Amino acid sequence: MRTIGGALARGALAMAGRRSPWGGNGGAGEDGPGEDGDSGEERGGGRSGEGDKGATPEPTRGPRNPWLPPADKPRRSASIDDIFKMRDPRGRGGNGGGPGRPSGMPRLPVRPDGKSWLPLVVASVVLVWLAVTSVHMVGPKEEATVSTFGKYSRTIGPGVSVTLPWPIQNVDATDVTSIQRFIIPEGESEKLMLTSDQNLVDLSYLVRWNIKNLKDYRYRLADPDETVREVAEAAMRSAIAEITLDGALSGSGRAQVEQEVRDRMQRVLNFYQIGVAIQGVEIKKADPPTKVIGAFQQVTAAQQDAERDRSNARAWAQQLLAKAQGDATSFDKVYEQYKLSPEVTKRRMYYETMERVLSSNDKVVVEASGVTPYLPLPEVRRQAPTPAPTASATAGAGQ
Repeated sequence: MRTIGGALARGALAMAGRRSPWGGNGGAGEDGPGEDGDSGEERGGGRSGEGDKGATPEPTRGPRNPWLPPADKPRRSASIDDIFKMRDPRGRGGNGGGPGRPSGMPRLPVRPDGKSWLPLVVASVVLVWLAVTSVHMVGPKEEATVSTFGKYSRTIGPGVSVTLPWPIQNVDATDVTSIQRFIIPEGESEKLMLTSDQNLVDLSYLVRWNIKNLKDYRYRLADPDETVREVAEAAMRSAIAEITLDGALSGSGRAQVEQEVRDRMQRVLNFYQIGVAIQGVEIKKADPPTKVIGAFQQVTAAQQDAERDRSNARAWAQQLLAKAQGDATSFDKVYEQYKLSPEVTKRRMYYETMERVLSSNDKVVVEASGVTPYLPLPEVRRQAPTPAPTASATAGAGQ
């Protein structure tokens, strides 16, 4: 049947004007160069004897049979006995490969005693793995939690600690001493909050905190950092809602708000047992909203001017009051002396008054009866020419 099928195939190729891939020109009267290869049975049976004898196959016309070895190499016998004869007694092929090993694949090196290095290599890898995953070094500012198959086991402090190897136990170290901080809001965004007098204030504040219980911090909540941030914002809004806008913008009001926010945050976090300690809250900026900041600045300038005028008025009033109180005290002292000796006090007051009045005026006192009643001596003295300096006086001044 196979011979008939091959003949039909060659006839079809000849009719199509093509050459047979098995050799020859595909004509109906030619078997082609594949007289030795029309079928596997013919190659294995009819020509096996010639292969064993080393006979050279006849030259072929046209393409070579693709299932045959190259012409420069002898064909291997298809006999199963010949195939097993070519293998060595240890079961390896003639090319030196191992059992089931493809030819050309390298062999693993062996120890001098003939044993394989593989067990030693595996043992070394296991020892290194145990040393790396069982011995842990925790820093001086850190603590670490040990979990067994994902469940919390214990907390270890700074230093060298030994645990079961991974994946039985896992160690996760965290810095619990350093102060962590975040600013709300992040960047230049606006955070508006409502005051008790229905005004809006733009706040930016800093929160400082650290871990006080690593177990609670790591296993109580899925995201403790975000929880601390949300608690800080809620506490700040509650504190701002209890004061006025002026209180939020003033320095004294800020200090009160910062302390109130810190206390509220700590109470809430202790209730949830997050294991976080709030170290402080600091308001970085407290301004009116951006859209109305110009009007607020004008109002603030007017308030500052009014406060300056009030301060000046209070200072003038205090000075005037102090002067009046001093005059009253002086009058009381004079009155006490007047009650003791009225005549002497009157004369002394008269003399003091005349001295104060006449001390700044030109005056002439005449007591003799034969003298002209009015002699303007001060006027004459003012109109008298100033005498020129003498030569001796000039020479003395030059020396």
